[in-house]
Amino acid sequence: MKIERGHVINARFPHASGTRGKKRPVVVVQADVDNKRLHHAVVAQMTTNLDDKDEPACILIEAATPEGKAAGILEDSLFSGYLMSLMSEDRLQDVIGKLSEETMQQADECLKAALGIG
Repeated sequence: MKIERGHVINARFPHASGTRGKKRPVVVVQADVDNKRLHHAVVAQMTTNLDDKDEPACILIEAATPEGKAAGILEDSLFSGYLMSLMSEDRLQDVIGKLSEETMQQADECLKAALGIG
């Protein structure tokens, strides 16, 4: 499967306690050069819990907007730069959409804020 940076994929995101977690949209944030050579990807979770919408590590994506429709989300959601995981490609099969370059640039800023970079 060809996984690309910005793909929105339904995947079972692991719970922080190590339990199975629940299926939710995740965004591939790993560079495409690594997506081509590795059998796993770094992803960031999307959540419908909008409590952190003003957090610098998050982006609100509204389902009814062109960006939300392109992402394939059904409800308003937050891209959460502080909720990342490494997932094997066999868990990243169900691509539902893709974020635009502009939104991925915003996601980069979220990731920097979450990781304390720059």
